[in-house]
Amino acid sequence: MGLIKAAGGAVGGVLADQWLEFFVCESLKDDVLVAKGQNRTGKRGSNTKGEHNIISNGSGVVVHKGQAAIIIDNGKIMEFCAEEGHYTFDKSSEPSIFYGSMGERFAGPLKKTWERFKYGGAPGSEQRIYYFNTKEIMGNKYGTPSPIPYLIYDPNINLKLTISLRANGEYSYRITDPMLFYSNVCGNVDAHYTRDKIDSQLKSEIITALGPALKELGGLEYHEISFHTEKLAEIFNDKLSAKWREHRGIEVVSFGITCTASPEDEKKIKQLQSAAVMRDPTMAAAHLVNSQGDAMVAAANNQGGMGAMGAFMGMGMAQGAGGMNAQNLFQMGGGAAPAPVAGMPGQAAPAAAGWACSCGRSGNTGKFCADCGKPMPPPANTWACACGHAGNTGKFCAECGKPMPAPAATWDCPCGHAGNSGKFCAECGKPMPPAAWDCACGRAGNTGKFCADRGKPRD
Repeated sequence: MGLIKAAGGAVGGVLADQWLEFFVCESLKDDVLVAKGQNRTGKRGSNTKGEHNIISNGSGVVVHKGQAAIIIDNGKIMEFCAEEGHYTFDKSSEPSIFYGSMGERFAGPLKKTWERFKYGGAPGSEQRIYYFNTKEIMGNKYGTPSPIPYLIYDPNINLKLTISLRANGEYSYRITDPMLFYSNVCGNVDAHYTRDKIDSQLKSEIITALGPALKELGGLEYHEISFHTEKLAEIFNDKLSAKWREHRGIEVVSFGITCTASPEDEKKIKQLQSAAVMRDPTMAAAHLVNSQGDAMVAAANNQGGMGAMGAFMGMGMAQGAGGMNAQNLFQMGGGAAPAPVAGMPGQAAPAAAGWACSCGRSGNTGKFCADCGKPMPPPANTWACACGHAGNTGKFCAECGKPMPAPAATWDCPCGHAGNSGKFCAECGKPMPPAAWDCACGRAGNTGKFCADRGKPRD
């Protein structure tokens, strides 16, 4: 016996008169996984036996999209169809199988199941048809009844910590092998097989596999787990394949998860991360400066004078007793300390860097070089007075009061030597060219004794 697919145009033609008795399942609700097909007979139908659990020869079978149908003959699977369409049941034909859309991905497993369960003998006396919901079954809620251990790792601070994690969410699954589902899960049902009959078992197995699945993600913060739901679905299918795919014919399609740590673990993580950050001296110094600043603001806002004074005295006493100050922490971190804040305890002005001598000795702090004894050179932009006092920075000599001499004028020689201050070039000996003058007639740049335009003598 087998199913023969009807031609597309035959539904409204001659065959319509012959197939008025047919099996159909118009719709399957989201909570219905399997439904027994019910025959519908018409007055003009050629199949007039009408016996219960008998599919008469020539009966029509309709399969809608999102459905798969199997025909049971004497308790054994005889036909399978997952391709939507209109079919006729023919007892004289060979057993048939229509994979439909399920064949693209599940042709191999379905073929193996078909070879295992197909009926190889003569037609029996009882037949049933069952319709399977092959759509994605969504909205299956789950939640961990008790916390599960989860290892978190922060490579930035080399933190490894096992916390108690709670997880909840929803997952969806799909029947991928109706023959396996019929043989190992639902079996013969009178009317419907609903999801609530299996959801409790699936939820229990999901929660059992949750811990190993999270472990395979590895190295993630618990709040990052929800970003890897597709990977989790793959892991679950791999973990549950023996029970779900190979035994029940179902697979996880999608998986949503939300993870939360206990308040105690949250507090512990923040404390450890904060303490690890303080291992950096510069970060510790910045934290100390910020805390001291907050303390100063709080002390300044204190209405009682002794309260503010006591706060500052306490800060100074703590540092005097060996407490670390921000200046030392910045130096330990190799960074530059911030500018000292007036009135802040422990904040002293930085020491002078010293001066470098021409002999190569640097860091001198006195007036003479510690190696060669040369005097400290005067600072830049200073001038020496004729009385002998050097290093004057003002307009008058700090020793005798004489005014600062005007800077000597310099001139450039045509030979290329610049900065000559005398009357002759220091490079070639040429005399300094006469200064240019402007004539009253308007001619500018005259260098001789007479105007080059009018011949007037220089004033």
